[in-house]
Amino acid sequence: MPPRPAPARSRPDADAATRQALGWLHTARFLTTAAQLDQLPALDTPEIAFVGRSNAGKSTAINTLTQQTQLAFASRKPGRTQHINLFALGRQGQTDAVLADLPGYGYAAVPLADKLRWQRVMANYLVSRANLRAVVLMCDPRHGLKELDEALLDVIRPRVEQGLKFLVLLTKADKLTRAEQAKALSIARLQAGGGEVMLFSALKRQGVEPAALWLRALVDAPPPVPSAQEPA
Repeated sequence: MPPRPAPARSRPDADAATRQALGWLHTARFLTTAAQLDQLPALDTPEIAFVGRSNAGKSTAINTLTQQTQLAFASRKPGRTQHINLFALGRQGQTDAVLADLPGYGYAAVPLADKLRWQRVMANYLVSRANLRAVVLMCDPRHGLKELDEALLDVIRPRVEQGLKFLVLLTKADKLTRAEQAKALSIARLQAGGGEVMLFSALKRQGVEPAALWLRALVDAPPPVPSAQEPA
C-alpha cells in the first residue's frame, strides 16, 4: 500500500490559535498619547503602527481587531485626531506588544500646515522609532493606494529591507463584489511590493482572524537581526 500522506494541521489546533490571537488582542488598553515624538515613552517591546488615510476606516479596524467599541477614537470629522495613541497588549497587566494609532492623513478639510506637520511627525516616527516591528496600512480598495500611501511605503522601504514587516488591509471589502475584491487584491499586491495584503471588513468580520494571526505571529517571532555594515 502507498504511504499515507502526513495529516494536515487539525482544525481544532487552528481554532485554538485563532482564539489565542483574538483573546490577546482583546487585552488592548490605552497606554499614552503624544503630539510629538519626544513625548513618546522609550519602549523595548514590539510596536505595530496602524496608518492610513483619514477615511480608510483605521479606527474601526483597530476596534474590530481588539473587539472593543471605543478603544481607537473614530472622529466624525476625519483628520482631526492629531496625536499618536499607544495601546498596550498583554495578559494579566503585562505588556508584550504595543499598537500605535497614527494620525490619519490626506483629508482635504484639514489646513495645509497641519497636514505637513502630521506628515513630518509620521515620517520621523516611521524612520526613527527603534522598537517598531511592523506597519499596518489601511486602504479603501475602491480607491486603491494613493500618492500619500505610496509615499509612506517609500519612507519605510529601507526599514523593510532590514526586516520591518508591513501589512496592507483593504478595508470596507464588503462594498465590493467577489470579482472586484479579487481585482483589488491583485493590484494592491503589485503596489505593496513585498508586503502582505488582506481583504478586511469590520461589518462582515472578513479578514479579522487572518489579521489577528498575522499580528500574533509577528510578536512571537524573534526580532530581525540588523544587516552587517560593509567596511568603508
